[in-house]
Formats: sequence, C-alpha cells, structure tokens
Amino acid sequence: MTLKDRVVLITGASRGIGAATAEVLAERGAKVAVSGRTVSDLERVAARIAATGGKALVVPCDVLDQGQVEAMVKRVADAWGRLDVLVNNAGLGTPTQPVETIDPADWDQTVALNLKSAFLCVRAAVPVMKAQKYGRIVSVSSFAGRNFSRISGPQYSAAKAGILAFTKHMAVELGPFGICSNSVAPSIVLTARVKAKWEARPAEERERILSALPLRRLAEPVEVATVIAFLASDDASYVNGVCIDINGGSYMV
Repeated sequence: MTLKDRVVLITGASRGIGAATAEVLAERGAKVAVSGRTVSDLERVAARIAATGGKALVVPCDVLDQGQVEAMVKRVADAWGRLDVLVNNAGLGTPTQPVETIDPADWDQTVALNLKSAFLCVRAAVPVMKAQKYGRIVSVSSFAGRNFSRISGPQYSAAKAGILAFTKHMAVELGPFGICSNSVAPSIVLTARVKAKWEARPAEERERILSALPLRRLAEPVEVATVIAFLASDDASYVNGVCIDINGGSYMV
C-alpha cells in the first residue's frame, strides 16, 4: 500500500488519532498537511515527520470557521498543486451525563465540532477534488455513532451517527466525480486525553468494559491510523460509502 506523492489534509492532527494518521501516511509517501488549533503541537508532529524524511505542512485552523476552512484548503492546494485526501478527524468527546442535565448550548457545540466541522471541510475540499477527478474523504466516526458511548454523552453519539449518514450521502453524490467517501468507527482509543479519562475510572468498571471486548484491550491510535491509510490509498479504489469498525470485535454487523 503506497500513498507516494498523494497530498493529504488531516484535521485534528495535533495529537491522538490525527497525529498518528499523519505520521503513518507520511511514512507511506504522502505529503501531509496537519491542521488544528494548537500550533506548537502541530509543529511537533511536522517535525517528527520531517525527521524521518517526510513532507509536512502546518496549517492552523478553527474548523468551525468557514473562512478559515476555505483558506486552509486553498493553502494546501496552492502549496502542493492538488488535494487528494481529506481526513476529517477533528472532534471531541463529552462527559457522560443524563440527557435531562445537558445544556442545549453544549449539545450544539458538540454536534458542531464533531459533525459540522466535517461538512465545512468537505464543502471546501470538493471543488478541488472534482476539478482533478480524484479524491478520498475519510471521516472519523465512533463506536458511539454505531451503538452508544461508554465514556461520552448522547450529544457525542448523535454527532458521530451523523458522520455515518453524511459519509453515505457523499459517497453517492461525489462518486461520479471519482471521489470516494468512507468512514471509520473506533471504539475506545488510548489517546492521551482518553487515557486520562480511562485511568480515572474505577478498576472494576475498566475490567467490566475490557471483559466485553473480545481482544480484551483498548486500541492504540496507530491501529486506527493504518485503517485510515488503507481507505486513503488506491487499494481501496472501489470502496465507497462504507464504515470500517475498529473495535476489537465488540460490535459486529
């Protein structure tokens, strides 16, 4: 599987799944634009890529600001002449809480960050991909969107379920232009942020969750990144409109 000279834009790339994906795709030959809001973190990711001979571009962006999103896509296309792959990874979980206690403003913010951000990025990237008659869009959903969240609230589950429907609609709408739209649905992944939440839970609760996983462990970010790499590559040239579950067998369809 190669991504040699493919131009990739990854949102939420400052850490966790996004950073791991940037490094995996760069290792496979892609030119990677890393986006997020914390410039120092993005620069560290870009430096790690450069240290191994890869090419990286730091493109800070607030993915809820339409103007910034459009400028981000333009900067990548201007720098490297095209945009082959968009990875919609920006998003954030929420504390678990009863639905009647959720502030509507928090609901709106969670849905915006996890779902509207993907819409804005796809909206900006599609004209470039249509012009070149080629594109790969990979959006990060979640086990929560397939089923429920063990560590976040219903607003997060609803937003991630929206990613699945958006992915399918884009697969139908954009397929005639040579653009494939797919998603991945990880279960709990041991990013730094999630690891802190995980370790704060009682030992018996952690054991109960692990006992429900056939592989009896949580995922590492790189295990999500390698699946994204497949969907971003031409090895997945006839894969369109699907969601690949990355959950150790804890949910099967």
